[in-house]
Amino acid sequence: MSRPAHRRPEYRKINKDLFVLTYGALVAQLCKDYEKDEDVNKYLDTMGYGIGTRLVEDFLARSCVRRCHSYSEIADIIAQVAFKMYLGITPSVTCNNASRNEFSLILDKNPLVEFVEELPTGRSSLCYCNLLCGIIRGALEMVHLAADVTFLQDRLKGDRVTEIGITFLKKLDEKKYRRKK
Repeated sequence: MSRPAHRRPEYRKINKDLFVLTYGALVAQLCKDYEKDEDVNKYLDTMGYGIGTRLVEDFLARSCVRRCHSYSEIADIIAQVAFKMYLGITPSVTCNNASRNEFSLILDKNPLVEFVEELPTGRSSLCYCNLLCGIIRGALEMVHLAADVTFLQDRLKGDRVTEIGITFLKKLDEKKYRRKK
């Protein structure tokens, strides 16, 4: 039997509510396991980094994006394609400096906090969605871009908006990552 021509693979989607509740349970358990918010934030970032290093392959295969030639193109792709593809939202992008290597993603709606009204008592420095920063950082590193990704503002902490800052540090050396023949 022959296969149908040009058939796209089917991707299963997880129920959004199940994902958000599971993520909330994960953060709650980490808060029980670690006394310091910094430890929880670091764990979420590390976990996100691991996800990002693997997720970038899926993203590149499914999105068919072409090679970007500027940091602003990369920031736009992250906001308009990646966030839309995986979280169903499209953050707005702003450039924060003249050298055009610092960008902010402003999330009008953050699906990870849909069922969260406030941070747990005594956890004021917790970055509840720090997983997102790790995912972005890990994915960028896999395409040879070093970046610092942090939450600049968070609605859970009383800020007006949720804002993720991305600072591209330098282009990683591609020769270092090429396979030797």
